[in-house]
Amino acid sequence: MTALSVVIVNFNAGPALADCLSSLAEHLGEVDWETLVVDNGSTDGSDVAAERAGPRVRVLRGGGNVGFAAAINAAARLTRAPLLLLLNPDARLLPDAVETLCADLRSHPECAVVGPAVVNEDSSPQGSARGDPDMLTGIFGRTTVATRLFPRLGAARRNVVVVEEAAGGREVDWVSGACMLVRRDAFDRVGGFDERFFLYWEDADLCRRLRGAGWRVRYQPAARVVHLVGRSSRTNASLAIRAFHRSAYLYYVTHVHPSRWHPARWAAFALLALRCGWRLARRQRPGG
Repeated sequence: MTALSVVIVNFNAGPALADCLSSLAEHLGEVDWETLVVDNGSTDGSDVAAERAGPRVRVLRGGGNVGFAAAINAAARLTRAPLLLLLNPDARLLPDAVETLCADLRSHPECAVVGPAVVNEDSSPQGSARGDPDMLTGIFGRTTVATRLFPRLGAARRNVVVVEEAAGGREVDWVSGACMLVRRDAFDRVGGFDERFFLYWEDADLCRRLRGAGWRVRYQPAARVVHLVGRSSRTNASLAIRAFHRSAYLYYVTHVHPSRWHPARWAAFALLALRCGWRLARRQRPGG
């Protein structure tokens, strides 16, 4: 039986997808692996190029953009490998990344998910291990001004785990879906990704549900993956902006304030709607 199934959701990732697939062939070594590329209606030819990537790569076409969560679930149902490596098409493995993640899972049988340090091309960290989102996440999130100005404040450090603080690996609330290694039995037990999340925040939701089922989530910065942020989302930026804010609200009302009448729920709706409108308007301005 195949030991590792790599699942990639592609939507117009362009040449980045070819680089991603090349990194798998280069760095997976002796692992018995397969790759399923789920194409969500690409029009840039990246899906056709993926078909030429070799016998270990299979391209699945769903007839349109079904969203990230639904695409991952569809691919997962087609394989029985005990480990799933979920990888963005604009990410690429660095040497020993998967071996290090697998070793971490073997050492921690209570762990369902382990994520690497996801870094930019210049090796600077992207903040891929996080604390559970709450109202302060909008202020002290991964890319906010407050976090850049005051990275050592408790709220910022709770929301984004600093690489140096996780030397040797540590337990965290959630890790980025740009790259995560997941035990299949745990993934299946919680029903996979929640398909209400079309794009964004489905990784935080999955990790929270896994923890609720008694599993642990770990971050292992000794494993590293380069991520070219937003190569797919740039092809339809307005859709991505709306999906981000819609999913943020869905996460909030699912996990933070599920009561329909809680005032914080309405405040979150208003703030996210204002932020979404501002981001869309900024996008439409020249040079925005």
